[in-house]
Amino acid sequence: MAAGKYLRWKDENGNEFRPVSISGNALLNDRTLNKSSAFSFEEREAFNLAGLLPPKPQTFEDQLKRVYQGFLSACSDIEQYQYLRALQDRNETLFYALVSRHIEEMAPIIYTPTVGKACQEFSHRYQKDRGLYITAENVDQMGEMARHFAGKDIKIIVVTDSQGILGLGDLGIGGMGIPIGKLSLYTLGAGIHPARCLPIALDVGTDNQDLLNDPMYLGLPQKRMRGQEYQDFIEKFVAQTKLHFPEAVLQWEDFSKSNAFDNLSKYEDELPSFNDDIQGTGSVVLAGVIGATKIKNETLGEQVYAVYGAGAGGVGVADQIFAGLLKEGISHQEARDRIFILDSRGVVFDNREGLDEYKKRYAKPFSLAEGWSLAEEGKASLGELIDNTPVTVLLGCSGVGGAFKESHVKKMLEYTERPMVFPLSNPTDNCEALPEDVYKWTNGQAIVATGSPFDDVEYNGNLYRIGQGNNVFIFPAVGLATIVSGVSKITMEMFTTASFALAEYVSQEDLDSGCVFPRMRELKDVSGFVAKAILKQIQETDPQGCLSGKDIDQEIAEHMWEPIYLPYRRV
Repeated sequence: MAAGKYLRWKDENGNEFRPVSISGNALLNDRTLNKSSAFSFEEREAFNLAGLLPPKPQTFEDQLKRVYQGFLSACSDIEQYQYLRALQDRNETLFYALVSRHIEEMAPIIYTPTVGKACQEFSHRYQKDRGLYITAENVDQMGEMARHFAGKDIKIIVVTDSQGILGLGDLGIGGMGIPIGKLSLYTLGAGIHPARCLPIALDVGTDNQDLLNDPMYLGLPQKRMRGQEYQDFIEKFVAQTKLHFPEAVLQWEDFSKSNAFDNLSKYEDELPSFNDDIQGTGSVVLAGVIGATKIKNETLGEQVYAVYGAGAGGVGVADQIFAGLLKEGISHQEARDRIFILDSRGVVFDNREGLDEYKKRYAKPFSLAEGWSLAEEGKASLGELIDNTPVTVLLGCSGVGGAFKESHVKKMLEYTERPMVFPLSNPTDNCEALPEDVYKWTNGQAIVATGSPFDDVEYNGNLYRIGQGNNVFIFPAVGLATIVSGVSKITMEMFTTASFALAEYVSQEDLDSGCVFPRMRELKDVSGFVAKAILKQIQETDPQGCLSGKDIDQEIAEHMWEPIYLPYRRV
């Protein structure tokens, strides 16, 4: 049954209702079914709720007012996070209705940047069970554990081993906050019913000594599993996932850069899976760059790109830009020549010993730096690259706060009237430059986008809305399109299509103001628009496939759940 019709029936008169088989406290304690004070008099009688609730039923609107007041009364971001998580744990319909109405205000609370602090303090703020915690000892029992869930038709799994949480590193079991937050965004953006979403934390230990020394730490108090033992564990996990959740999309999240690439390449053909840090980040950044080229009335092929940060996100960005260049008709070699990646040792050159495999495709011959004046022999910094190369696009994926300097950006003005400067790292403290500074350095000429949310910037009498290059504009749509189409593999082409669709969605008004991303309040419309583009591409590529002859708009609508209360009937 499609998610939009998830547990919904119509009676002989065409009235929608939801059949429910549990009653009393069991019903009140079921977060996907609980209506709390909004149960009607008739439902209270039918489901043995008399005396278990205050006598006067509330309307849905009154409930929303009450819980919003509670949210506003919380004294800090982390307290607001806990308030919303507690609401989600007792009444998911009310939670999603509330957040969808206040998404620009609440998205930074349920996800970045506040979720970072929630992950750091996970063991000290733990509230209620949600999802699966998989260890080497219980991985073979995943099927038995899954039987405890009310939702038996899992469609989306987000899994992390918590080694590379945001820009914060190894947070052990605390990384569970990331899959929980990401899946909330799947529901808000793509309408995936919460009972079809499963967060999973793989507890393979932690190398974070502060956590190991903390008596309150809830994860395994041991060093992180590595090598063949880790690979064998991941293989078992994937096998169990395929066996017990055969229709699920698997999203790898916040793994270390080497494991992120290894897991993706090893298992992308075994089940529909993707890594949001690599592919989602790359796709949303490419969309922003496409938007910026529209503002400049130029092409992707006329730009020179510096990707500062060569981890999973940075190389993912380079990969998507490369795919975008190819789509424009640029040759493979010219596309690679236009992309420079930098890591903690500077520009990635091909003569470096021990160069990570995933960086090699963008490594430049060191002969390119002949004649450059280098402060350290054999290494070229970001400033030295920009001094010697006509960089027009500067993309930050390093997690190093303040890494972009005034000298870097001003030098770019010698190559282009409107440099693209995207300090994309999050949380906010890790942002490579503040938007306000970039506008000052360029006299308002730069095209700026960030990874974390920033307030509008006023400069020289102009108001600049800072577009947020948030992966949420991509991954819910990719997940939804995969569910609707039933494809067995999530391809690079799907993400490239998503990039161009997201860029197409951005209004001319936004582009005229220098903003290359939509507003967060448009998330559901964006997800539908991008998913439709991906599904059209699948339909055209495989005209005899499962989408043959189907109305894509109707297929999307039938899979999107709305957070509303339906009348309950006892079964």
